[in-house]
Amino acid sequence: MDKARFDAGLAKRKEVLGADYVEQSMASANDFNRPFQEWVTEQCWGFGWGDETLDKKTRSMLNLTMIAALNRMHEWELHLNGAINNGVSKAEIQAILHQIAIYCGAPAGVECFRIANRVLSEREVE
Repeated sequence: MDKARFDAGLAKRKEVLGADYVEQSMASANDFNRPFQEWVTEQCWGFGWGDETLDKKTRSMLNLTMIAALNRMHEWELHLNGAINNGVSKAEIQAILHQIAIYCGAPAGVECFRIANRVLSEREVE
């Protein structure tokens, strides 16, 4: 493991997803899944998110569409919260959801709108 990339990834992961969520994920890791958590932190967050060519907001917007296409709704909700943390507005989320419905299909759009309505309401996003 590249310690510097891991540390940068851990900081970026906490910044986007929230320190509480990340610390809980890392603390609950066991011998079986700890190597995966470390790999995700180093590679996805340190290497991928650490590349500053794309800003965090753009990267979040892309992730919402890709994760919807994969129908990974638990991860989609997590990244929706990250997108809000990264400055994606309610209007931008709505436009992204329209793209998801068009390119991923109405069922994906319905599920993402359902999740977004709840998250936006809970977080009181205007």
